[in-house]
Amino acid sequence: MDDSTAEIRRNYIERVVLYKNFGYDIEEERKFIIEKAKPLSGRILEVGTGKGYFSVVLAGKGYNFLSVDVLAESQEVALSNLEYFGLDNLVDLKVENAESLSFKDSSFGVVFSVNMIHHLRNSFKAVDEFVRVISDKGKIVLSDFSRQGLELVDKVHALEGKGKHHSGDVTLKEISLYLFEKGFTVENHSSKFQDTLIFHR
Repeated sequence: MDDSTAEIRRNYIERVVLYKNFGYDIEEERKFIIEKAKPLSGRILEVGTGKGYFSVVLAGKGYNFLSVDVLAESQEVALSNLEYFGLDNLVDLKVENAESLSFKDSSFGVVFSVNMIHHLRNSFKAVDEFVRVISDKGKIVLSDFSRQGLELVDKVHALEGKGKHHSGDVTLKEISLYLFEKGFTVENHSSKFQDTLIFHR
């Protein structure tokens, strides 16, 4: 393991431990999201790879999937984390803009987006893309920090000497109403720090 890979892995572990000290178990939260989203059928797309927290857990359960992020630098970190666990062969990483995906209509059975929606400037445009690329019997799984979750993220960022965590103006509740008007049904599964919505056609 070279120095950069070791540092990425160390940062991953430190972040997991730090959040766990505040009562937020990153890996258990991701497992919860996957369990609630089952059954998973068809091609799987993750939108918002980030540093690979969700990718590692989903791949760890044996799923093959495509994961996209607008930042190539983030995917390099995610790839390093996937390689550490020997899971990189299960995940195809690609640089994409969530608001303008390159995939054909009805290409996927499941779209996951975990802790990404609050980063977007135009959440509804991204959601329209999720709707476009899922199949007729597909599902969209959106999970993001609750109010308490965002407060926790701000605490962590303060400890790390970073500024306030960016949070967009569109809430999951607003997205839920938006998709309801498009004919989707919704399941709501929430924990203290995380809200998870599963939308079915």
